Amino acid sequence: MKENGFYEQLEKTAVVPVVVLEKVEDAVPMANALVKGGLPAAEVTFRTAAAADCIREMSEKCPDILVGAGTVVNLEQCKRAVEAGAKFIVSPGYDDAIIDYCLENKVNLIPGAVTPAELTHLINRGFDITKFFPANLYGGLKATETLSAVFVGHRFMPTGGVNLENLPEFLGSKSIIAAGGTWMVKPALFADGDFSKVEEMTAEAAAVVKKVRG
Repeated sequence: MKENGFYEQLEKTAVVPVVVLEKVEDAVPMANALVKGGLPAAEVTFRTAAAADCIREMSEKCPDILVGAGTVVNLEQCKRAVEAGAKFIVSPGYDDAIIDYCLENKVNLIPGAVTPAELTHLINRGFDITKFFPANLYGGLKATETLSAVFVGHRFMPTGGVNLENLPEFLGSKSIIAAGGTWMVKPALFADGDFSKVEEMTAEAAAVVKKVRG
């Protein structure tokens, strides 16, 4: 899972925008806004019918962005995402069929886990990084730091309740490799086709990353 430097790239980016796109024509403008704003990554969620096509557009036309698929809950979605060009898969939970497929095909996967039992299973499958969702409901930073003290070396990507105000606290913790965020890519920000607000808010988050992690 580490051969291609994915974890290192994830830690360097530090904030992964979690993107919901209803229209394929929004994919490239969104990718460009994120890159210009200083967060060259996008977790395009499989919450819409356009997800796979949006991933394909970003993958083919925006070489500077690390594009992955989020909210992947079954093997069929996982395969569609990879075929579309997703460089990583993120799941809110975990599914052994997805895990088997990703390990066999050397696909970067960040499965979700919030309990010691789930973490034990995933660690024994070879995962050093897991998604922690919804972070605000499962104890937030205090929970990840407690878990990482038991599961030594394990790190988390929290999503859910992460915002510009608490981002410094999350990124300042050794238990956090990166954080997933939606506040800079909410659909209302670009509903009129103008992505300038997305770029502006992305730049604010990127400034926090630079301040906290250098």
